[in-house]
Amino acid sequence: MTDQPAAINAKFKPRVFSGIQPSGNLTLGNYLGALKRFAEKQDEGIETIYCLVDLHAITVWQEPEALKRQTREAAAAFIASGVDPSRSVLFNQSQVSAHAEMGWLLNCVARMGWMNRMTQWKDKTQGKNAEQQSLGLFAYPALMAADILVYHATMVPVGEDQKQHVELTRDIAAKFNHDYKTDFFPIPEPLIEGTATRVMSLRDGTKKMSKSDPSDASRINLTDDADTIAKKFRKAVTDPAPLPESLEGLAERPEARNLVNIYAALSNRNAEAVIAEFGGQGWGIFKPALADLAVAKLEPISSEMSRLMNDPAEIDRILGAGAEQARAIAQPILEGALDIMGMVRAR
Repeated sequence: MTDQPAAINAKFKPRVFSGIQPSGNLTLGNYLGALKRFAEKQDEGIETIYCLVDLHAITVWQEPEALKRQTREAAAAFIASGVDPSRSVLFNQSQVSAHAEMGWLLNCVARMGWMNRMTQWKDKTQGKNAEQQSLGLFAYPALMAADILVYHATMVPVGEDQKQHVELTRDIAAKFNHDYKTDFFPIPEPLIEGTATRVMSLRDGTKKMSKSDPSDASRINLTDDADTIAKKFRKAVTDPAPLPESLEGLAERPEARNLVNIYAALSNRNAEAVIAEFGGQGWGIFKPALADLAVAKLEPISSEMSRLMNDPAEIDRILGAGAEQARAIAQPILEGALDIMGMVRAR
């Protein structure tokens, strides 16, 4: 056995895994930070597996019918954003029991101290009675590790705020390999790519764009129509100064930097190119240009999501077919982990 992640990973087929929690109202941040990149990965000749992590969603209370609707809506967003179920495995987590089973195995590998240090646990329980939170909310990072490792995924596209979860997955995989003197699990690499991997609020450039923000004007929802998208960008908070002539001029201007990054990501350019085109110009020129670009890119997604949501049975069929593909990959890996850990298996 070797302890070097690169040497371990060389054994494995390159495979991308990532997922989104179906908790409703996916935003421009989800599109630029995840969905757009997921679709692009399909063109790189790498196997891609994408999951709607509905088991993670129930770590806090979910109204059952709403969760079903939100899961279908998230699937529609994946497909409308370019994730092709004939090229990627697309499914919802609860249809593949290997996730929950591997989650228990990895609960027994992960350490309490690791869980206590998870930023999202601390953020979600800050100012609240942690003892009143569900055990699932505390332990779900081990399930997230299981989501990744049950497919022997080698790469995980994530935003900056999710990087800690991939680091935990690496720690769990390394501990399993060390404890059982094996190279069974790869040590997955986080992929943090693109200009706008962290999209900020349109009302406050220091805060992440969030579907939970009380102000709907703070975000672009993927279900927004063309007029709503344009209106929100034209009313986005900015400072009074024109765009700077260089990127350095954005350093202390979070709202301006956010809008430039969004324009760059939507146009598949870098921020330098956007500043080269718009530097020195006022918001009266830049905001309408950004609004037009956003409508051109996002309105077709909104329209396609609406079309797909009118046929929930077809969405369910797609997710079911994806789950069948996922089970075919995950079950042998789960069986291998059970065998390594000493569970008696029928031959």
